[in-house]
This record gives sequence, C-alpha cells and structure tokens, in this order.
Amino acid sequence: MKLRQIRKAARKFAALTAGAAAIGAAAVANPAWAQPPQTLTPIQHLVVIFQENVSFDHYFATYPYAANTDGSTFDPVKYPPRTPTVNGLGTLVEGEPSGVLLTANPNTYNGARSNPFRLSHSQASTCDQDHNYGAEQSAFDFGLMDNFPATTGSGNCGGFDYGHGNAIAMGYFDGNTVTALWNYAQRYAMSDNSFGTTFGPSTPGALNLIAGTTYGAKIVTGSSPKVVAANPTTGIGTLVGDLDPAGDPCSGGTTISMTGANIGDLLNAKGVSWGWFEGGFNLNAVNQNGTTGCNRSSPATPANGGPMQDYIPHHQPFQYFASTQNLNHTRPSVSPALYGTSADTGANHQYGLQDLYAAMQAGNLPAVTFVKAPGWGDGHAGYSDPVLEQAFLVNFINALEKSKFWMNTAIIINYDDSDGWYDHQMNPIVNSSAVTNSVNQGQYGDNLTGTGKCGNGAPTLTDDQGNPIQGRCGYGPRLVFMAISPWAKQNFVDHTMTDQSSIIRFIEDNWGLPRIGNGSYDAIAGSIANMFEFSYRDNAAPLILDPNTGN
Repeated sequence: MKLRQIRKAARKFAALTAGAAAIGAAAVANPAWAQPPQTLTPIQHLVVIFQENVSFDHYFATYPYAANTDGSTFDPVKYPPRTPTVNGLGTLVEGEPSGVLLTANPNTYNGARSNPFRLSHSQASTCDQDHNYGAEQSAFDFGLMDNFPATTGSGNCGGFDYGHGNAIAMGYFDGNTVTALWNYAQRYAMSDNSFGTTFGPSTPGALNLIAGTTYGAKIVTGSSPKVVAANPTTGIGTLVGDLDPAGDPCSGGTTISMTGANIGDLLNAKGVSWGWFEGGFNLNAVNQNGTTGCNRSSPATPANGGPMQDYIPHHQPFQYFASTQNLNHTRPSVSPALYGTSADTGANHQYGLQDLYAAMQAGNLPAVTFVKAPGWGDGHAGYSDPVLEQAFLVNFINALEKSKFWMNTAIIINYDDSDGWYDHQMNPIVNSSAVTNSVNQGQYGDNLTGTGKCGNGAPTLTDDQGNPIQGRCGYGPRLVFMAISPWAKQNFVDHTMTDQSSIIRFIEDNWGLPRIGNGSYDAIAGSIANMFEFSYRDNAAPLILDPNTGN
C-alpha cells in the first residue's frame, strides 16, 4: 500500500461513524469464499489476546513510576518525549507512595482507612476477588468508588492476602512485577480510559468481546439466577454470571446457549479468515504430567494449591453460538496453511493454541485471530498470576514479532473483567438497567445507583424490535487495553473512551462489515484508531523481551 493510499485510508478510517445498518439473520449466511478482502487500514492481521481479571489500577496505578526495588528499573524518560503519566492513583517517589488516592483513600476496612498498597514481585500469587455483576456495582457505591474491601474483597485463600484480609482488593502491582506490560506500554500504545462493556465476571466479558452483548442467553440444562430478565415465553434473557456452554463435553452444572450473531458470523459472510485459538482446546493432546482431554492441567500458583485445567469452558465465547461452535473439539480437517478459512469445516474456526503456532510455521495467520491462554497463563488471580502471565504473553508476542506477519499486524491485549480489584475511575453509564435480584445479597442484580437500578433504569440499547434489554449495566470497571504494532503510536497513552466492543468496531470498520445489531454495544463503541498512526510505521523494529524477567 503506497503512502498516499495509506494516508487516504487513515483519513477515511478516522471519519467513520457508527451508522452502519444492523445485521439480520439473512445477512450472516456464508457466501462462497473469494480472495481476502482489502482492509481500510494497513492492518491486515489483528491478533486479540484476551486475558483475565485485571483492573487498570491493579497493573498501572503508578505508571511509569516503579519502586525499583525488585530487580527492575523504569526510567520515565526512557523514550522521547518523556513517558506520559496515566489517570492512575499517583506516583512512587523513591519507593514511597505520593498522591491523595494512595495516602488518604476513601475506602475503609474494619473501621480504618484502607489505602492502596503495592504488591511486590514475591507477592504475585494472590486471592481471587469477588467479581460478580452486583458486587462490582456495589463496590462503586453510587460513583464514590469507596466500597471495595466490603463488597469485592476476598482474603480467604490460605494467607495469600498477605495480612490485608478483604482489603487485599486494594493491592496493585508496578513495573517490578508486570515488567513486560510496562515495557510494552513505553514502546507502544495503551489506553487509560477503556472499560468493560458491562459489569460481571468472565463469560459476560467474553461474550461482549465477540458479540457486544450478553443478551440472548437461554438455559439448556439446570437452573440459575445468572440469566436475568428472561422472556417467559422464549426463556431468552441476559447473562450476568459464569455459566458453561451447552453441549461442550467439558462443561458442567447449568449450561446455556446464545442466540443472535457474533463477529465470527460477520467475518464468515464477508469471506474473511479468522480463528479462536485457546490453550487446552485440543482434547487429544497429552501434557507432560499425563493429563489429557478435559482434565489437561498444568502447574498453577501457590494460592491455587495444585494444578489448574488448561481449558476453561466458560472462557470460550464462540462455543455458545450454534453458528460458530465446535462442541466436540473436532480437530482441523486441513493443513495448517488453511486454518481459519472456510476450507476447514471440521474445526469451524475453533482451535487449540498450538494450532496457531503450526499455522504460522506454515505461513498462515488468519486475518482476525483471537488468542486465549491456558488457565495457568491467563492472569486470573488464584490460579494464575502476573509472572506466569508474563511468560505466556512474551513468548507468544516474541514469536509474532519475529514472524513475516509483523509489519502489517496489530496485537491487542485486553481483559475480560476487573476481578473486583480496586480502580478509582467511575465508569460512564452509557446503558442503564433495572434488575432486582435478592439471591446472594443481590449478586446478580443492579446495585450501582440504587437497589435494583443502574443509572435511570431505562436501557438505551434495544433489540432489533425496539425492546429494551435489561441486565446490561455498562460500562463496567476500567480495564487494561494495549496496542502493540509497527503502526502503534510510540510511548503513547490514549484517553479516548473505549470498551471491549471497540475491538468489534475496529474489525467491522477495517474489513468493511456491518454492525451486529440486536442491541450490540458495537453501535456506540468508541474507536481505537487514535492508538495508531496509519500514515507511517512508528514502531517497525520489534521489541523482544525476556519471558522470565520481562526486560
């Protein structure tokens, strides 16, 4: 693509609006596959690494100022111009906290002030916090952001609260532990104004990533209060918690299916190659410890107390939709050179993580690639941690940066939810909801602006028939969002308001797809275009890091 064409495409991309027509059922029928369509920007390969359970402040509270006591040193003037600060909690001056949110925070625990505190590299393994839909809203306390220890804090995991009890929810890491992510941030682009599309745990976040909605859930086996505002005739409602996909042999307990379209349907309709590659999805593989099938496992954190399954069914969003699922985990029917294309009818775009490495070795990287780490490497507190996560991220990103695909690729690192970790930034309420649910102290109901209410309670987003969809209070907590690419702005912090469905919007705009419709947040999502400079490559040389140290 010539420079003049690139600049023209950049101007056109920046001018795009969210006015694309909604897609109906007829629009997602698969046509005959043709040559890969042209992209609107120089990005011909988008790789989305979707990690687990990290609020923005939990990883970047004092960026770019680190304590520099755990073996890593971060210099705020490493890259010219000076590394910008973020909307965080404050700074560390010679290792000491500086800033009112660090020294006089409004959160309390056991009647005393509960200030945020730094977790050291040796404290990487922590408890998993409460990150239910209602609990997270209660932590926000009408926007005061001062109720985290009482509502999401969880220190009950064998001493891994490091003496803080439920106030462990106020803990944060700096660049001495999340070393690689801080290095990527200094070299490439990150956002300090990106949010979860809605409140809630992993499955809602995963569904928002690919469909921009958690509406369309129908219970198939069992019963659960996690599907709210269900239609009494169809049984279709909104998912606000973690439930496994129906029909997956690794699923357990109550299971659901999802109706409607997702981004995979739109990509299929346009003939764009894509794939979801997840650790543990290949049930035929055998790990070094002899485990296989749904029980494939790997060593996890001390807080977990033992091995952790590699494949977690409720982390695989495409399994919920009939059009994109591969319930039996069927292995690819073609050579790796064709993974992600319509030729691979067996796998239906759903693969194991090693299949992605095989595809790249065969000279193939789908246009849109979703990457899900095995459990040990996804960053989820309790069974993973920042150090294990770093090893996974760096090894994969190094491989991609060394590949022939690097020069026209963008890597997005995003997270499914905040895990209930403290973040000081109140979310903008772009979609209201009014769900009253007394189960488990309202864990599955709205609690943000009053009992049974988020905002004014009247949803802005409606289905294609104009019916309001409840149970989608959003945006949710602020999350980490990073762009790693030769086209990413260097040493840049973006303040554009975005959310998980902004990734869908980029895919739709870049490959000329319509919006999903049926109340998907993609219709109102902010653009991530400001994280890139499409008129020239600002970061052509790859940044290769050590997976063990992050340096």
